[in-house]
Amino acid sequence: MARDESQDLNISRHAMAAELLDADTELALARAWRDDRDEKAMHRLVTAYMRLAISMASKFRRYGAPMNDLIQEASLGLMKAAEKFDPDRGVRFSTYAVWWIKASIQDHVMRNWSLVRTGSTSSQKALFFNLRRVQARLEREAEVAGMPLDGAQLRQRIATEIGVPLQDVEMMQGRLSGSDFSLNATQSSDEEGREWMETIEDDGPDGEATVQRDHDEEALRGWLLSALTRLPEREQFIVRERKLRDAPRTLESLGDELGLSKERVRQLECAAFTKMRKTLEGQSPEVYQLLA
Repeated sequence: MARDESQDLNISRHAMAAELLDADTELALARAWRDDRDEKAMHRLVTAYMRLAISMASKFRRYGAPMNDLIQEASLGLMKAAEKFDPDRGVRFSTYAVWWIKASIQDHVMRNWSLVRTGSTSSQKALFFNLRRVQARLEREAEVAGMPLDGAQLRQRIATEIGVPLQDVEMMQGRLSGSDFSLNATQSSDEEGREWMETIEDDGPDGEATVQRDHDEEALRGWLLSALTRLPEREQFIVRERKLRDAPRTLESLGDELGLSKERVRQLECAAFTKMRKTLEGQSPEVYQLLA
C-alpha cells in the first residue's frame, strides 16, 4: 500500500511540474499531431494536461478503485481526447478532454464495482454515479416538507429526476445494495453444509441426451461412410478432400493433382453428392447438411 501511495505521489509531482500551455501553443501542438502525426507534439500536449486527468481521477476514489488504476484510466481518456481533438473548432483542449477522461474513468469503475457487471448504458451510468446523491437530496427535501416518501414514491421521484425508466432505478438499487459472495460458501454455518455452487442448475445436456446424441452421431458416420464407399475411387478422393479435411482443398488444387480442369472437378463433386444423397434417402435428414 505504501508503495502505491508513493507511486501516486511521484506521478502527481511529475504532472504538477509540467508546463502550462497558452492557447496558441496548444493549438499548434494539436495541429502538428493531427496533420503530421508528430508524436512529440502529442506527448507534450498530453503531459501538459495530466494534472487535469489526475484531479478528475481523485474524485472517484470513493468507489474503492486504487488511485493508480484511476490515473491510468484517466490517462487513457486523455490520449483518446488528443487522438480525436479537432483544433479548428475553436474549443480549448482541456474543455474537450474532460468528457473523454470522465467517460474512461466511469467505465473502469463500473467494470470493477462488482464481479457481476453493473451495466454500461447511458441510463445505467447516470444511475450508478447519481442515484445515492439524488436519493439523499430527495429524502432531505421530503423530510423538511414533512412529507416523507415511501420506497415506491422515492424510486419514482429518482427516475423522474435523473430521466431514466423506473425499472432501471429498481434494478440499480438492488445491485448497489447487495454485495458479492463466493459460490463456494456454505448455505449455513455448519462446515458440512451444502455450497451455493451445488444449487445452480446444470444447463448442459443430461446423461440420456448425451447417450442419444452419441448414438445418433455414430449412426450418421456409418451412413456417410457406407454411401462414400459406393462411389468410384476418384469421386471418393474428391469428397474426402473437399468435405472431410479440417482445411478443405480448393477445386483448383485438386484439378492440378488429378490433371483435370477446375470445372471438371466441380462436376465430379456434384455428381458424387447426388449419388450419396440417393443412397442416403430415407435414412436421416441431418446428413444432407454435411453435403450442402
